[in-house]
Amino acid sequence: VAKNTGPLTNDSLRAIYREVMSSALFLEKPLIIAYLGPEATYSHMASVRKFGASVRYEPMPSIADVFTDVAKGRADYGVVPIENSTEGAVTHTYDMFTDSELKICAQILLPIRHNLMAACPRDQIKKLYSIAQVFAQCRQWLQVNMPHVELVEVSSSTRAAELVRQEYASGIAETAHSGALASALAAEKYSLTIHDENIQDSSENVTRFLVIGRKYPARTGNDKTSIMFAAQDRVGALHDSLATFKRHKINLTKIESRPSKKKAWEYYFFVDC
Repeated sequence: VAKNTGPLTNDSLRAIYREVMSSALFLEKPLIIAYLGPEATYSHMASVRKFGASVRYEPMPSIADVFTDVAKGRADYGVVPIENSTEGAVTHTYDMFTDSELKICAQILLPIRHNLMAACPRDQIKKLYSIAQVFAQCRQWLQVNMPHVELVEVSSSTRAAELVRQEYASGIAETAHSGALASALAAEKYSLTIHDENIQDSSENVTRFLVIGRKYPARTGNDKTSIMFAAQDRVGALHDSLATFKRHKINLTKIESRPSKKKAWEYYFFVDC
């Protein structure tokens, strides 16, 4: 990218090299990547963005299953969401690290673009499927544009698109008035028409994903480090822990606390620096 003078864009250059590396890695050893499924979710899109199209992808029904598959060696790496720029932390991912020996190998920043899709005309939509997080990220748009539409939560945004297609294909297309909020990839997979693009309330809507594996990657000298620790239950314990970072001039980019689940009011702390 530093040497790129055009006419290819930097994004195009990255995509080309990603596929070259993906194919080369597959020749060395077929890579298996577990991700939070089903196919065409944002986790799937983040996985392809990192590893390219030449590796084998395995959709998992839950974040816990991604961790298990990698820990047991059935997958080489896993991809799980950790936080969204507007909705905050994915707490289940944090909780999995408290009992796991897996390491964080990389992060993926994926811009999230939600779309309104259906098999019927836009003005006939009476019900929308999606997950709670997507509804929350499109709350203002929905209030302005579809205030009377029923919102139905399902397990994933891809499942939402699948339900819309199933209802339309069930033989009663004239009574199918459902739509979905999901990715453009989901619309393509289930042959749905996108009526409105980029309907998320924030244009800076980004989800951060982690690549998890059994070993640390080699240091590059320009790395982010995530630390998990517990502090004694005494006055100033957390302050003393964090003061160490300031003393050594280490910039903290995030701190998150999660209950230990072993004793009431006992917490683990997660720090990115």
